[in-house]
Amino acid sequence: MNDTTALPALPDRLSVNPRSKYHLAAIFEHDIGIRVNGKERFDVEEYCISEGWVKVPSKSLDRRGQPLLLTIKGAVEAFYR
Repeated sequence: MNDTTALPALPDRLSVNPRSKYHLAAIFEHDIGIRVNGKERFDVEEYCISEGWVKVPSKSLDRRGQPLLLTIKGAVEAFYR
């Protein structure tokens, strides 16, 4: 039985990368889902609901070994599963 009152509110902008200022560790204790233009995505690294974009990794790496991020624009919805 899920008690949704104990879940923290999802922020407008969130990042998976712990080095980002938009990373909130308390949010990642729960399972989060992201929909972009009505389709659920499982590879989202960062999102912003108000600006309407998500960043997903590409197959290429930068010089530090981190994946390059592609921006996908559209209607973004974040939710708890």
